[in-house]
Amino acid sequence: MRVMFAAVSCSSSTITCIKQINIPRLFLFISSPLFLSCSMFLAVRAARRSAGRCRGFWRSSVREGFQQANLLILPSRLANDFEDFCHRNPAPLPLLYRSKPGETSCPPLAGGADVRTDVSQYCVYEEGRLVKTISSLQSYSPLSSSPDVMSEMVSFYLGCSFGFEGKLKEAGVPVRNVEQGRNVSMYRTSISCIPAGAFHCHLVVTMRPVPAALLDTAVEVTHLNPLAHGAPVHIGDAALLGIQDLSKPDYGDQVDLQPGDVPVFWACGVTSIEAVLCSKPPLAFSHSPGHMFLTDIPDSPDSTIAASDITNTPRLKPSPELMPLCFPISQNPLLYSLASKAAVERIRQLEMIIGEDPGQRGIRALFVQDELLRSCLALSHSSSVAITTGFPTHYMHSPPDETDGPPGAIAIATMLLSLGKDVTLLTDRRAVEMTGAMVDEAVRTGVLKAAIPVVTFEGSGPEAAQNFLCHHGDTSKPRFDHLVAIERSGRAEDGNYYNMRGINIKHLVDPIDDLFIAARTISGVSTTGIGDGGNELGMGKVKQQVKSLMPMGEVVACDVPADFAITAGVSNWGGYAVACGLYLLHTCPSHRRYLRKGLGQEAAPTSEQLQDWSSCLPSVEKEETFLSTLVRLGIRSGKTGNLGMEVDGLTFHPTHSSLISRLLEATLGSAQIS
Repeated sequence: MRVMFAAVSCSSSTITCIKQINIPRLFLFISSPLFLSCSMFLAVRAARRSAGRCRGFWRSSVREGFQQANLLILPSRLANDFEDFCHRNPAPLPLLYRSKPGETSCPPLAGGADVRTDVSQYCVYEEGRLVKTISSLQSYSPLSSSPDVMSEMVSFYLGCSFGFEGKLKEAGVPVRNVEQGRNVSMYRTSISCIPAGAFHCHLVVTMRPVPAALLDTAVEVTHLNPLAHGAPVHIGDAALLGIQDLSKPDYGDQVDLQPGDVPVFWACGVTSIEAVLCSKPPLAFSHSPGHMFLTDIPDSPDSTIAASDITNTPRLKPSPELMPLCFPISQNPLLYSLASKAAVERIRQLEMIIGEDPGQRGIRALFVQDELLRSCLALSHSSSVAITTGFPTHYMHSPPDETDGPPGAIAIATMLLSLGKDVTLLTDRRAVEMTGAMVDEAVRTGVLKAAIPVVTFEGSGPEAAQNFLCHHGDTSKPRFDHLVAIERSGRAEDGNYYNMRGINIKHLVDPIDDLFIAARTISGVSTTGIGDGGNELGMGKVKQQVKSLMPMGEVVACDVPADFAITAGVSNWGGYAVACGLYLLHTCPSHRRYLRKGLGQEAAPTSEQLQDWSSCLPSVEKEETFLSTLVRLGIRSGKTGNLGMEVDGLTFHPTHSSLISRLLEATLGSAQIS
């Protein structure tokens, strides 16, 4: 008998769809979450069991507004290992329900469900090899199979990103795969999941193109759907995940980017299939990619799944303070990063504090919001950082350097070391001995966490710079992925180097600027400049403001830009703020999750990590100790030339000590500052 099977949409989150299929009954239902009932789902599942031809209907209509699930069925002896694997890799494998051995229903997820029939296409694996796809598992059930295969199998239901596509559309974010009538693109990455027992594999991700202007919206919507993989794990160049060609997905269909789109990647439950392929269990069943198990659970962030895992771990609603915000941090390669609203607000507070101008230089005119934040995000993603400082403004003295710059450089270095980064200090050949003594004393007094190499760049021109920055000059193998200049003499438009009085000090400065220029052509190398007058390396990013608004700006303005230009009342303060910003990012759950690609059980830093990181923050005691070291080495205050406890003419107490205390309070809170 030929009858009509219809779904009538009552919500913008659903698509009106009418399919004619051969089934023995007529079902007319409303697909709004307000009206979908348990009895309706029973009817739909009955229809599905009767008609394998409803796949297109199921995927394009019913799926919207409800959580969907990836499915993996394993021998019971492997169940504990796989559950552990899920908990260790929560973004790709959000565990909704683990069945008992032989259990074919899943009451917390779907009333009246039968795992043997409620997926439109199953994959069968033997020894990690896909041997066939079938429309039902009934041939493995007790009535049809000897021996009883299903009685020894455990079903795992895992969250699926299809559950948030309707919410993206409601929020105005185009879902390109739906627009193009295609399954979502899925890719095997080079990122290893955290192994557990018998299970190991690489992470699989889905990719959805999102217009750049709507990235924050897409991040927010999906962050609120943690059971559907949550927020993205990567935004930007696919090659950073080891994906070489977006036009060749490992699963699903190619989805085309439109002009202005950015590729956005979410962890994917097909990771479970990769685990089967790599770990080779004797027998396993899964859904076929794109053929999902439909639950009765709305995709609202308020929905919960009672007793949905055997550990009875409570599922917490996403905190508004942890809502991630999205920021571009690199164009070559394209990369965005995430940080929570709470962390962003605190880093912006740091930025306002260091922007104060007690020396009345007019530095606020050079301020660009979020340069500190974006620099910290880029440094957080880095692995090897070169820091350069040194401004020989006192050309008539020996040494000619000033007390602004080295303290901020050491503050950045010690925080980067505590986060596991490689750090190198880059200086002029005339200053190697003094810089080495400075580092040794900083380590001895506990200001610097560990000794770091001190190197020079004495070449000139693009080729020498490329050879310095890259192993054997190969731009695909950079030695450093971030360069930081803090209170470092910057090359002016005429090729000379000037102090703020307009005096040329080129004879005291090595051409480290060439490294910053070369870095602009090397993929994966970012740069930061920190300054307080506009004549510092990296301040070329705000050159026009320096020329028009700063004293002698037409002469002294640095011509060499950095990707991020941090301006501060005193450059050291910018270094202190970078250290504090890195601490805030690495204690931010949203940022830590993004760095880890959603892998790993660790929800927060350990107490040992927190103690280590907080001990590496700048403090009044450490900065006073280091400043006294500089004075003993004969290094003078920049503005006055005094050989004493001051920086840029401002005495350490109360000006610098007070500002350091305020930075710490903004970072740690007043209760944690002794």
